[in-house]
Amino acid sequence: MNISVKFDLSPDGEYCDGILSLIGEEITAKFDEKIIFCVSIKGVREIVLRTYVGCGMIELVPEDSSDNMDNSIEVCRFSLSCVDEVGEFCKVINHYLKYNEETDINTSGFRVCPKCGRHYAKGVNTCLFCVEKSYLIKKLATISKPYISWLLFCGLFVLLSSACSALIPVLNKNLIDNYLINPELSSNNTVVQIIKYVGIIALFQIMAKLFGAISNRRANKIGGSISNDLRIMVYDKTQRLSVSSVAGKTSGDLMKRISRDTEIVKNFITEQGIYALEKVIMFIVILVVLLKISPLLTAIILVPVPAVMFAISKYWSKIRVRYEKQWRSDSRANSILHDIIKGIRVVKTFGSEKREIEKFAYASKKLADISVSNEHVWAVVFPFLTLFMGIGEFLVIYFGGRMVISGTISIGELLAFNLYLAYIYQPLRWMTTLPRRLGEVTTSLIKIFEIIDEKHEIADAENPVPADLNGDIVFKNVQFGYKPYEPVLRDINLNVKQGEMIGLVGHSGAGKSTLINLVLRLYDPDSGEILINNTNIKQISQTEYREKVGVVFQETFLFSGSIYDNIAYAKPSAKPSEIIAAAKAANAHDFIMNLSDGYNTIIGEDGHTLSGGERQRVSIARAVLRNPELLILDEATSALDPNTEEAIQDALSRLVKGRTTFAIAHRLSTLRNATRLIVIEKGKIAETGTHDELLKQNGIYASLVSAQRETSKLEN
Repeated sequence: MNISVKFDLSPDGEYCDGILSLIGEEITAKFDEKIIFCVSIKGVREIVLRTYVGCGMIELVPEDSSDNMDNSIEVCRFSLSCVDEVGEFCKVINHYLKYNEETDINTSGFRVCPKCGRHYAKGVNTCLFCVEKSYLIKKLATISKPYISWLLFCGLFVLLSSACSALIPVLNKNLIDNYLINPELSSNNTVVQIIKYVGIIALFQIMAKLFGAISNRRANKIGGSISNDLRIMVYDKTQRLSVSSVAGKTSGDLMKRISRDTEIVKNFITEQGIYALEKVIMFIVILVVLLKISPLLTAIILVPVPAVMFAISKYWSKIRVRYEKQWRSDSRANSILHDIIKGIRVVKTFGSEKREIEKFAYASKKLADISVSNEHVWAVVFPFLTLFMGIGEFLVIYFGGRMVISGTISIGELLAFNLYLAYIYQPLRWMTTLPRRLGEVTTSLIKIFEIIDEKHEIADAENPVPADLNGDIVFKNVQFGYKPYEPVLRDINLNVKQGEMIGLVGHSGAGKSTLINLVLRLYDPDSGEILINNTNIKQISQTEYREKVGVVFQETFLFSGSIYDNIAYAKPSAKPSEIIAAAKAANAHDFIMNLSDGYNTIIGEDGHTLSGGERQRVSIARAVLRNPELLILDEATSALDPNTEEAIQDALSRLVKGRTTFAIAHRLSTLRNATRLIVIEKGKIAETGTHDELLKQNGIYASLVSAQRETSKLEN
């Protein structure tokens, strides 16, 4: 085997360009053409990766090492920028040591930008340094496309509002030059003309405010619609993501993308987008007007603009990274808050309130620090940018005053020019604030489109076939691992006849739940295939397939609402009589009727107002209501007392009759009535047979039964 990755720290902690490799059966670490470590992997039990604050190291553990690994051997050190590559290197070697199988490093797991080589930030699959602005703009335009006519409508009214305001300096100029500075040029009705000009100026002010109010009202409505569309898009895609994709993100992370990030994008579109066109047009129009008044003064006010634009471009890359850090800190605080609230009973049970308060306070303080730091940077940069931008105003006062004295321009023209300065500097000052808004919205857009654009790991076929589960289920050479070189299931060959009840038995971590996940098609096999009624499971529509499968998990989940609604979740169109019949079949009817409001009793979040056994019976009733063609029972009776369990077993025996069933149970007595028991050991099928047959084999199953009997004696 010949594999290699990079590491970047010398034994002294200095940065270096190192190469860590396995050539043949020798692990070698070297930098600057100097070998710092070389040893054969013969006699090595495993290779261990350890991470610390800002750095990590890998160590070899000899076969004769004790469990505390006191005599482990350091190989090399690295910064956390290399942790992905080094981690993959260790996994490949450990797989080789364990199974004597050679595999390649899975480079698809490296979260590194192919353009600049930087590692992606946690939770982001796009490089914040290299993301194409045109890509984000195109995506944003696509989202806004249904509202483009209304956005143009808002932009038009904003433009009309600005135009009305822009005419006021012209009126002021005429008023001053014709009736205030040179009264001899005016007619006898000077007072009437002054009143006329004042009235027109007031009218234009009112019209400007009216047009602005109309635009803002419509913009808020558009913003609400865009925000709603974005939330639905992200939520819809989140629902369709594979289990592994969702598992790689925290609840706080996903909630923030659906709520806050969509709101930030909405605000940017409505507060910045509709003004962008207006700012550009007004800048061009006012620039033409100023050039007509005085080309010299116009050139003077534009002197600082190139320098400011250059400063903004330099500042842009830094502000994006700052807002990305702020996003991650915010996501972390949200995740902690979500976990604490969801697990409040566990927190109180262990008296950990103070510890959890400190944990959240630390995360909140970190968020506050980065937020304040970002605001401090902006508070320092923005005033200097605006001050430098305003240098032209001082130059206009000096040179304009001299031009008035020399008679080159009139006082009214100078006053109009100064008033127009606000209109020419307003778009420029707006541009100086743009990096801050762009930095914030770019981060949010990347987070949103990371979800929306993520490819489905478990995708339906182009032309899915109807789901017909009335047939045999066949596993052919199935192998699966959450990492290709770390298989959890290996060479699974199994033929399940229609109507059989298959009991899955084995030690914890043997692969029982993984097998169930493959049957549910929460994951696809790495190799081999699963056939149902001679049809590959990949050819069946996932939605239609799962509608015909009933599942009772070990960890029951109930929604906040009534018991009736929780049972009806499996079949929303069910009649009350069907709900009651399902509850009776699950032996849940009696305890439900003893509750204050019967089936209409409102249970708390996750059903915490019910006992564990009651929650599980409601979950079983939900599966019964679906009347599935394929039934999955994952420790379905684990939370029940012996008396209730016996009643549930009677109900389940009726439920599984004539229905293909997979059942997992650590309490082996619950699987006595299974058609066949499949014993899984280290990812492989080790034994197959009935309860009595496996006891006679005196193998793994017999030892498990014996161990449980001894445990029961001790408990009694």
